[in-house]
Amino acid sequence: MSTHAPDDARLHWEDFPVGKVRETDGTTLTKEDIVAFARQFDPQPFHVDERAAERSFYGGLIASGWHTCALAMRLYYDAVLRRAASQGSPGVEKVRWLRPVRPGDTLRVRVEVLEARPSESKPGLGLVRSQWQVLNQRDEPVMEMEGWGMFRRGQG
Repeated sequence: MSTHAPDDARLHWEDFPVGKVRETDGTTLTKEDIVAFARQFDPQPFHVDERAAERSFYGGLIASGWHTCALAMRLYYDAVLRRAASQGSPGVEKVRWLRPVRPGDTLRVRVEVLEARPSESKPGLGLVRSQWQVLNQRDEPVMEMEGWGMFRRGQG
């Protein structure tokens, strides 16, 4: 498996200046999506069992926070990373789940660049620290995350 971005990558480190904001399209979660993810990765009762979820603190079925993270990654990949010279990430600094995500919620992602600097150890790479917000259909934040991305630097 190659770690290089496709030859047609159009977004390089220089395309992620501090303050740059990108937003994704939205996607709607179904009950089936929520339960299927949770059964495989986070089978707590309020994620997989409607009756148990109704009796829980949440008062109904909710998506796993990890499902929200994975969904945010997919949305951002489709909107940005698939055409970027992305080289992965050295890590995420924080994740906060702010509101439950329920069946029928439509989520989109807003990503703002907080810091961008050339790599000290790898001159062909730049590092980008971003704040991610996952918003529901009412523009309420349901998740926030901060982390780093690595991108190849452009040739010019």
